[in-house]
Amino acid sequence: MTTILGKEAELYEKLPNDKVKCTACARYCEIGKGQIGLCGIRGNENGKLHLYAYGKVISGHVDPIEKKPLIHYFPGSKVYSIATTGCNWLCRYCQNSDISQRRKVEGIDMTPQDVANTAVKYGAHGIAYTYNEPSIFIEFARDCGIAARKKGLFNVFVSNGYDTPESVSMMNEFLDGITVDFKGSAEKEFTRKFIGIPDPQPIFDTLLEIRDKTKIHIEITDLIVPKVGDDLTHAKKLSKFIYDEFGPEMPIHFLRFHPDYKMMEYPSTPVETLEKHYQIAKDQGLKYVYLGNVPGHKWEHTYCSECNKIVVNRYGFSIRGWHLDKNNCCQFCGNKIPIEGKLQKGYKEDRFQFVT
Repeated sequence: MTTILGKEAELYEKLPNDKVKCTACARYCEIGKGQIGLCGIRGNENGKLHLYAYGKVISGHVDPIEKKPLIHYFPGSKVYSIATTGCNWLCRYCQNSDISQRRKVEGIDMTPQDVANTAVKYGAHGIAYTYNEPSIFIEFARDCGIAARKKGLFNVFVSNGYDTPESVSMMNEFLDGITVDFKGSAEKEFTRKFIGIPDPQPIFDTLLEIRDKTKIHIEITDLIVPKVGDDLTHAKKLSKFIYDEFGPEMPIHFLRFHPDYKMMEYPSTPVETLEKHYQIAKDQGLKYVYLGNVPGHKWEHTYCSECNKIVVNRYGFSIRGWHLDKNNCCQFCGNKIPIEGKLQKGYKEDRFQFVT
């Protein structure tokens, strides 16, 4: 008898003729018997959807949480970052393409308890599901997350946000924080050509679903790709959406692109372009705007929105100065800064460790 890899999935619907519809992501793949969805890890076995990558960890590292980037959530903490193979996006610039675009399920066998225990062993404060889109292996992430919470750890996603109400509902069982990564300010032509999705609208829908149905901490990033994904009109539209729906205190990070995978001919994003995006977001009323992948830039820091003094001084993923009191209020003027959690004691240590 042939052993089926992985485990039966939960997020799917049965269709006639032994077909299934996956509801883990907004592609809603309809999959016939013996077929596999676009992500490469969810497939139809005799009329049931299986998550083939359940328990298969292709990569595991300990990172600073600021690398995700989550900088308004338990600053200075360490996260055990894991991934499976596969992805529901086909980004031509993916820096993790060896993982995300691999269509053979591979990795080290780990139970959810193994994942939680490994996080504890390496002194991590939480687990990050990242490097590929975590919603495609959400049943495994959920089980890891529940095991992690029993050990006092938090759970965060680094996600493209191309999710469904069903996957958001499952996130609510275990997830504490999420970074939703927009690309090219969600300009439709860019997402079609360079990501391979027909419409970015599900990302916006997911953000509202998380806001309305959960208490998950949210931060937003936007990868700015020169020449093809750096239109300021769309950056303004995205910034206005964030301000209107989440208010002025929602953090947004504009990230610098570097050439990778199938876009090696493109240059890194000019810093001046990122600075223009920063100003657009500030002009829309957003108070906490950051530039990412530009170590040493003045807009890596957190500035008090009242007195404009630096309250968290950063260099890359490191915290160099902390000027908040025990309630995360500005030590200069007393203004409350919307940072969740205390500064972790080990923030000055080397927080990078290779695990898997």
